[in-house]
Amino acid sequence: MVRMHHPSGEAGGADRESFVAARKNGDGDLMSFKTSSGRELNYEQALSAVQNGEIAGVNAFKGRDGETYIRGDADGDPTNNLDQLPTY
Repeated sequence: MVRMHHPSGEAGGADRESFVAARKNGDGDLMSFKTSSGRELNYEQALSAVQNGEIAGVNAFKGRDGETYIRGDADGDPTNNLDQLPTY
């Protein structure tokens, strides 16, 4: 459901960052991200960056609970899910 960015496949995103690693809490929820430029963003900072178009390959969506979440752009490949990002 949530996918990470593959830089080689992103047209026009040369100067946009991508998520390269993530931290999860004890429940397995994504809590923070490391970007391709080395920035570490907590979830709220990451969500803001996604909404501002700073992060390639992901988007923000409103869940059934009314909260806004980060997910990857759908490409049909479950191997590049954000949950598959290495931890840091």
